[in-house]
Amino acid sequence: MRKPVVVAIKLVVLCAGVLLPFILRGRGLLWGSSGKARVLSVLEASVRTVDRAVYTSLGRSLRKRDITSPSELLSFSKLPEPAGRALSRAAEIMEASIQALGLTQLQLPPDVSSEDVLNMIANLSGCLPYMQPPRCPNTCLANKYRLITGACNNRDHPTWGASNTALARWLPPAYEDGFSQPRGWNPSLLYHGFPLPPVREVTQKVIQVPNEAVTEDAQYSDFLTVWGQYIGHDMALTPQSTAGADCQLTCENRSPCFPIQVAPDACGSLKIRSLVSVLVADGKDRKFLVRVRQVRTLSSSENQKRPHTICHIQFACSLPQANVSRGLVRLWIKHSVRGLTMTRADTRSQDLPCPARFWLCSFLAGDGRASEVPALAALHTLWLGGATRLAAALGALNPHWSADTVYQEARKVVGALHQIITLRDYSPRILGPDAFRQHVGPYEGYDPTVNPTVSNVFATAAFRFGHAAIHPLARRLDTAFKDDPDLPPLLLGDAFFSPWRLIGEGGVDPILRGLLARPAKVPVPEQLMNEELTERLFVLSTPGSLDLASLNLQRGRDHGLPGYNAWRELCGLPPLQTPTDLHGAVSNRSVVDRILALYKHGDNVDVWLGGLSEDFLPGARTGPLFACIIGKQMKALRDGDRFWWENSPVFTEAQRRELGKHSLSRVICDNSGLSHVPRDAFRVGRFPQDFESCEHIPSLDLEAWRETFLQDDRCSSPDKVENGDFMHCEDSGKQVLVYSCHHGYELHGQEQVTCTPNGWDAQPPVCKDVDECADPVLPPCHPSAHCRNTRGSFQCLCTDPYVLAEDARTCVDSGRLPRASWVSLALGALLVGVLAGITWTVICRWMHCPAKSTLPVTE
Repeated sequence: MRKPVVVAIKLVVLCAGVLLPFILRGRGLLWGSSGKARVLSVLEASVRTVDRAVYTSLGRSLRKRDITSPSELLSFSKLPEPAGRALSRAAEIMEASIQALGLTQLQLPPDVSSEDVLNMIANLSGCLPYMQPPRCPNTCLANKYRLITGACNNRDHPTWGASNTALARWLPPAYEDGFSQPRGWNPSLLYHGFPLPPVREVTQKVIQVPNEAVTEDAQYSDFLTVWGQYIGHDMALTPQSTAGADCQLTCENRSPCFPIQVAPDACGSLKIRSLVSVLVADGKDRKFLVRVRQVRTLSSSENQKRPHTICHIQFACSLPQANVSRGLVRLWIKHSVRGLTMTRADTRSQDLPCPARFWLCSFLAGDGRASEVPALAALHTLWLGGATRLAAALGALNPHWSADTVYQEARKVVGALHQIITLRDYSPRILGPDAFRQHVGPYEGYDPTVNPTVSNVFATAAFRFGHAAIHPLARRLDTAFKDDPDLPPLLLGDAFFSPWRLIGEGGVDPILRGLLARPAKVPVPEQLMNEELTERLFVLSTPGSLDLASLNLQRGRDHGLPGYNAWRELCGLPPLQTPTDLHGAVSNRSVVDRILALYKHGDNVDVWLGGLSEDFLPGARTGPLFACIIGKQMKALRDGDRFWWENSPVFTEAQRRELGKHSLSRVICDNSGLSHVPRDAFRVGRFPQDFESCEHIPSLDLEAWRETFLQDDRCSSPDKVENGDFMHCEDSGKQVLVYSCHHGYELHGQEQVTCTPNGWDAQPPVCKDVDECADPVLPPCHPSAHCRNTRGSFQCLCTDPYVLAEDARTCVDSGRLPRASWVSLALGALLVGVLAGITWTVICRWMHCPAKSTLPVTE
């Protein structure tokens, strides 16, 4: 009887397991489940999927503390900051939900509108806060200093040019599914009757040349190339996705991976997929279009991140804390030259604070790519010294300034110098004089109708023209500007991410001399990119490398950039489709023939390759297409910036005169050990005839920044606020103090106090600690961690054996037994030993074991 009952129970359980999904699916039909319930269900599933992927990625990161592949090194250099990670998570939840619901072509239920669905997804995914305009401050400082994020530059369009917003689209994106699948995602899809060629094949047959194939520039120095890379990093950074499959283990086009195939049925050397945000626009017939846009984590305004975060440049193996006072930047002076975090040029430091493996050490700067090559690290270091020196001088000149005022004024000046060098000195050399006049022209004042946001095509294609101008050697010179036998030229493959060389191999000065006195590489179409960039990019001790040319081509497709001719038409240039057309723009027939042999049609050509292959304009280092795109972007950055240095309210007339005298050569003189420089740092020269003493290079007269603080007898000196600061400004002729709190504190009281005939119109506010752990919308710690509030901050804690991942917010398994388990094992072993002893004693007594010794007795 018992056996049939057991069998019956098993059958019931089995049937329930099989039928339960159908029962649940039919419940909506029986009880009228709404479309909104389906949206909620899909959204919850997307949250679980994305969070699980992020958690898995962090676990992989913890298990791979030693970077073992070039692609891991690239990803490490482009990791988003916490704000960027939060945006990434929200965007991926929203994208996953939209894809799961099929919203690109979805016929919605009668009770659900497109607006309802989008608002629900945006709100519950966490995207909504990023889609709302920021709150702009309404104080007298709003017209004096720009915000760190670049927001509120344009008061009517506060997100224009701000960080963590989407790159601008100048043309509709080209996605194979109309949403997010890049061109080339589906190999069987034809373009004008032909498939797109694999990017690696394009590199090998059109772009790559041996290291020896270098045409040196007769006019310009290597500093021109490095400055372009430096400001390119300053204006745009598109972080990689932090969720999804492990792209090191798949060769499939599977989000977030878009692999570069190197041979049929073989994995590529790199698999990339961009961080995305979502742009939604209503359409007709109850359908709406959803397209992916890439996020930029930097602000568009020229040099908005550099003066702010350059203060964090340190050798990152050990980060001692230091107090920031009087607005000075944060420095660790273990290795210093004139205040710089480097060794002197005449020093061969053997006391390296890090192991020799370069991927364990890097300089922390305003950009994660600062340690990519020694020249970039040297340039970052120059501006670190410049910001420090300038802040100290301004503070001494105006002792009544608060630390925040010193910092903001120094930041403002450094930003202006970047603007001047880029627009006055750099851009005309790249575009040529005629194209510069056509696309940029003279400054006519701030135009609030101009959007300064960096465009996708500029960041992803046009401004990457400079990669073809990179020399395969990093040249280091001695004090006579000759080759130094102790510091021979480095192949780039040996220089990538090796900042320890600047500490142990002579400091920044040899690098600067090489940039000034050695010519740049001319990016001619038949010599586009050398093997150091296409075969040895980020080579580690393990096999494998990256290919920068293939990365650029794949990234352009990933970002949805239309083909070459679409951009020519945007710039008013005729499309080039036939071989005859292309020969008119690219005089090298061999290059044209190789391009058409792969792409078959001019419209199919990737915009980066097409623009790079064009013949130069007169006096330029770019062809007509890239001159148009770069010029259009530079003009937008200038004219759409309310804080542009030439805009009359930003600086006084005397200050503008002083700024106009400054130059990159003066920056080098002030912040390095060089005593002689060319008057124009971008012009290649021979030493000593083309060099001048730094004594003859014009410098800033900071007297133009001297400010007399008129103490009003009616208003006493302002009281200091604990955990906060204040800045002084004038509003309608009245003295005004604007208070702010340090990070982790919030202001309670009146933000702005004004001097009236009766004294200050309010008491100073109070800065109180923010309990970040109590935030229900954006909790600071992952659910796997426990949040503990601290003064001015918070701490995420893990229970053993879990440990914090690289983001310091998520707990991941350390792979070891918890301490409690070790204690339990020890106690268990002790208990077993005690029980064994007791058992042995009992057995002995039970068997009447003799108590006396059994040792032999000798007579």
